[in-house]
Amino acid sequence: MKISIFGMGYVGCVSGACLASLENEVIGVEPNPVKVDLINRGKSPIVETGVDALIATSLKNGKFRATADWKQAVLNSDLAFVCVGTPSNANGSINTHFLQRVCEQIGQALREKKSWFTVVIRSTVIPGTVEKQLIPVLEQQSGKKTGVDFGVCMHPEFLREGTAVADFHHPPYTVIGEIDPRSGDSVAGLYASIAAPVFRTPIRVAETVKYANNCFHAVKVAFANEIGNFCKEVSVDSHQVMEIFCKDTKLNLSPYYLKPGFAFGGSCLPKDLRALTHEARGLDLPMPLLDSVLESNHAQIARVLKKLLEFKGKKVGFLGLSFKGGTDDLRESPIVDLAESLIGKGFDLHIYDRHVSLARLLGANKEYIEREIPHLSRLLSSSATELIEQSDVIVVGNRDEEFPKLLANLPPQKMVVDLVRILPNPPTDGRRYYGICW
Repeated sequence: MKISIFGMGYVGCVSGACLASLENEVIGVEPNPVKVDLINRGKSPIVETGVDALIATSLKNGKFRATADWKQAVLNSDLAFVCVGTPSNANGSINTHFLQRVCEQIGQALREKKSWFTVVIRSTVIPGTVEKQLIPVLEQQSGKKTGVDFGVCMHPEFLREGTAVADFHHPPYTVIGEIDPRSGDSVAGLYASIAAPVFRTPIRVAETVKYANNCFHAVKVAFANEIGNFCKEVSVDSHQVMEIFCKDTKLNLSPYYLKPGFAFGGSCLPKDLRALTHEARGLDLPMPLLDSVLESNHAQIARVLKKLLEFKGKKVGFLGLSFKGGTDDLRESPIVDLAESLIGKGFDLHIYDRHVSLARLLGANKEYIEREIPHLSRLLSSSATELIEQSDVIVVGNRDEEFPKLLANLPPQKMVVDLVRILPNPPTDGRRYYGICW
């Protein structure tokens, strides 16, 4: 494969050196003459373990060279990696000036390109950037049509400084956002020799995955530091705490809890967050990340309430009242909060939860419902079928195993507001089936 790489910064140099080592012919496109000269002398313009040696070897083998001539680079390659920077503007938005300029150049060169060519965006961009900003530029400058005359992909990079070469050859996965299968095929073929899962997705999914990764990494650093600061104040070895914490790959370091949906609740998470942040305040210890978690949780409840207020005057039925399926625990259930808010707004409300009925509840849970929410107990339907018959809008509140079958046979006039993605492939039109955050 003949590849042109626009931008010989960090990502461009690593990508170019590694792709050349896989026996591709790589042309690095760079307006800075110093960088061009360094690469053509077999030197890396960046400091990164292993890149110097790869560039020198690839240059000697005729697999890597640099140029400022962007037009000839496109005309003499099959695919372009766009690796220019997207720095922050003063208000926090990304600056796509350099990215759009490169797309203008590629588009102009494509006017003379006779063969199929794929433009691969490697730069980190906000979802929608490729489709709304870059593809229009490419089409306008080339006079050609995406998916007909040339291809476009979004291909985020996941490289860590210091270990970038190893990360390229041993990635956790490869993500290719494609405008069409032909575009994706050209990129996927580059990684045939790399043993890692390949995810081919819509372009916006690929754009968003990079932000999800980096934001989560940032949250992990801040979380570890806040726990560390707290440990320091209470004379606890923070490294021993986090070493044990990381041994739990069932809950802590796992996909568990990482499925978008409704707010958390129950007898542990809200209580323990309040206790730890209260103790920190007593120590004059700021914990802005953990302090914000309950606020974020409340915002998710408010988001659902805002949606449900659109159905004022309709009968609303809740499938599930406990904070998660398979339990009768109503303590700090966000579904209870939501139900009470709707009652306060004058809604005609019905509730079904096979684990929650006064006849079956025992001990603390029975005491809780009788003391704290006796008014809700009077709204309980005897069966899911009865609830569906009584309701115009069905709110799915938890993952009880009987709910998917009920929804599969739901009358078409019923509206569903799904808080947990109870169906693996729910309808996406939003008119009769609304997912709260998907």
